[in-house]
Amino acid sequence: MGKMIKSKSFQSLFLSLLLIICLSTIPYKKALTFQLENTGKVLVYIPLGENPEFKIKYTHSIHLSDVVESYKITTKDEIKQVELEFSDFSIGMPENASDGEIFEQKNGKYYIKNMNRLFPYFDLRTGKVRANHTVMFNNKNYPLNEYIEPGTWVRIKVTKMNLYQQWKGVNIIGG
Repeated sequence: MGKMIKSKSFQSLFLSLLLIICLSTIPYKKALTFQLENTGKVLVYIPLGENPEFKIKYTHSIHLSDVVESYKITTKDEIKQVELEFSDFSIGMPENASDGEIFEQKNGKYYIKNMNRLFPYFDLRTGKVRANHTVMFNNKNYPLNEYIEPGTWVRIKVTKMNLYQQWKGVNIIGG
């Protein structure tokens, strides 16, 4: 009888562990991920929750002023650029809005609004010298060089993550 109880206890323990392992591999949490190049390896992530909007701010390498790109996540998990803010018309900056977009000048800054540029993902090389790429999310700033080696090529993508991926990656807003 003692062996039967030990056998059932072992089976219960084994099945519980198997269930935990299986559940930890099922993607369920939507996050904005910063992946190493095109490998799919998540370096850092931001859980999206109810606020699927973010901005990326950086210092332009030529005219040395701030540029802010604003994005929203669509219901199809695409990244939609909705606005661009900048201070200088210089190399690498647009001179006007495209079809359907709105160009504004306000308080010494230029804005291109009503943008509808959709991306399944986009790539970024984090700045080594002065770019200071910063993710702005829920009114807080998260400098990428605090989480990712400067000069690293990252792929920014919306991904459903499982528990295992969350344990391996770094949650920017959770530390």
